Amino acid sequence: MTVRPSTEADLPAITAIYGWNVLNGLGTFEEDPPAMEEMRRRRASFLERGLPYLVAEAEGIVLGYAYAGPFRLRAAYRYTVEDSVYVSPDAVGKGVGKALLSRLIVECEALGLRQMCAVIGDSGNAASISLHAAMGFEMKGTFPDMGHKFGRWVDLVWMQRALNGGGSHPPDSPGLSLSGV
Repeated sequence: MTVRPSTEADLPAITAIYGWNVLNGLGTFEEDPPAMEEMRRRRASFLERGLPYLVAEAEGIVLGYAYAGPFRLRAAYRYTVEDSVYVSPDAVGKGVGKALLSRLIVECEALGLRQMCAVIGDSGNAASISLHAAMGFEMKGTFPDMGHKFGRWVDLVWMQRALNGGGSHPPDSPGLSLSGV
């Protein structure tokens, strides 16, 4: 398995993986799978900010993807990102998520960022919660009944991991560009 920056050619697989997760999972609160053009626009918005948007592949098949997005679009949050990791249903439990998140952390640290948050849909999402805990994320809280999907209320789990020492010292990079907001 290889983890690498995504390309335009990966968009059909990325769109299919996300679409499956929208229709079958609680990791995203979206209810209608976006079209490939919308996924292209979203990917471009992260890349324009210099943020990583990665895929994991084996034998030319995209197994999953991950990206870091701005945590919030206010200037003081410029050192904080939120991670997103999505794995093909055929690749779940094979280390794809760990490989993607591990590389995402390294790339965000290289950007001088200081915090990474995970906002996980469904407090019963043991796979995502365990993955993040194994990668050094700490549980910060559960927000009950934040979304309603598949006919039931769904919690949000909040986890956080310090990057580059977190808030232990002043920033040594300009952080993300959040201009234009």
